[in-house]
Amino acid sequence: MPKTGKNHHARKDELPSTLQRSEQKAQDTFAKTYDSATESYDDDPGRAARTAFAALKHSYEKVGDHWEPKDKRGPSDDHAEEGADSTKPTAGGVDTRASKEHLYRRAKEMNIKGRSKMDKNELVEALQKANDAATRKAREA
Repeated sequence: MPKTGKNHHARKDELPSTLQRSEQKAQDTFAKTYDSATESYDDDPGRAARTAFAALKHSYEKVGDHWEPKDKRGPSDDHAEEGADSTKPTAGGVDTRASKEHLYRRAKEMNIKGRSKMDKNELVEALQKANDAATRKAREA
């Protein structure tokens, strides 16, 4: 099913919930990539969704239950860099290529305990867990 409507904007009700809570540009990026990928991959919705998320992760990072623009455009992790066929693990939208300081600030925004003693990989893992928890909580509301 197409994710963009006649106005060329995303159909909000057809988007993943984290994108429904994100800005219009993030929604449109996902929807347009999804529609294009669906045509390219013979209507394989799973592959189209993975491709759309990979494209989204070049400009956005997951923060809690939504997506926010990144400071610097580019893939957020090895999986996003390689694309839909990558066998590398995804960081779930956490920008692993951001500086430790950036990740620390995100952890502070999300009130992650023990962040000052964490190394970069631990911050990424903690942010992933916090994002997943925030998304679950938002879906329950």
